[in-house]
Amino acid sequence: MAVPVLALRGVTRVFDGGAGVHAVDLEVRPGEVVALVGLNGAGKTTLLRLVLGMLRPHTGSVELDGVPLDRLPAVAWAGVGAQIEYPLAYPELDGATNLALAARLHGVPRADVGATVAAVLDELDLGRYARVLARRMSLGNRQRLGLAVALQHHPRLVVLDEPTNALDPRGILLVRAAVRRRADAGAAVLVSSHHLDEVARVADRILVIGDGRMIGTLDPHGAELERAFFALVHDDALSRAS
Repeated sequence: MAVPVLALRGVTRVFDGGAGVHAVDLEVRPGEVVALVGLNGAGKTTLLRLVLGMLRPHTGSVELDGVPLDRLPAVAWAGVGAQIEYPLAYPELDGATNLALAARLHGVPRADVGATVAAVLDELDLGRYARVLARRMSLGNRQRLGLAVALQHHPRLVVLDEPTNALDPRGILLVRAAVRRRADAGAAVLVSSHHLDEVARVADRILVIGDGRMIGTLDPHGAELERAFFALVHDDALSRAS
């Protein structure tokens, strides 16, 4: 079995008031899309921030290719692509310039930047926005631009928080195909969402988080996903109340 690209071992991070994540174990292997689903406030974004080193765990460890994040060399982050909460784009720069800067920051050789940007503009149908300032784009197009930033350098690890927010049906199809394409090429993908039907179309595994804890799994190919999801959430709430 392949060594996990991403591994969380007993990760806990608690905020004042008790919210956070608790004793989370999670692995994502090469070529795998793992979806993280839960109700609002369940801890999805906190967990992704821990994965990306934006927060530090109080206990446990987060590892990339077996190396804890606190010992990870800076150059290793060039192999990560992420979008958390808001699209990463400078509002006063156009789409192509945003992508070119991000490509260089992720280690794409200068000579390859033009081809890299052109390829992702085509892949996500953003060509018409190449010379449009990010601040003039619609919310959906800024979302696609942020996803292009995260995916264009073909990262080894992809981490996406609610990637289809604000996208129209065509945008959703484009992003779904792009994510699946990265996984089929060997990337490990962790994606959070509250759209069960959507993640089921791309995920290999679905993990359910509730109140900051992993409470179960769902079969992406199973019937009545919503019913199964709410049954897990309900049973977890009952067990904690008893």
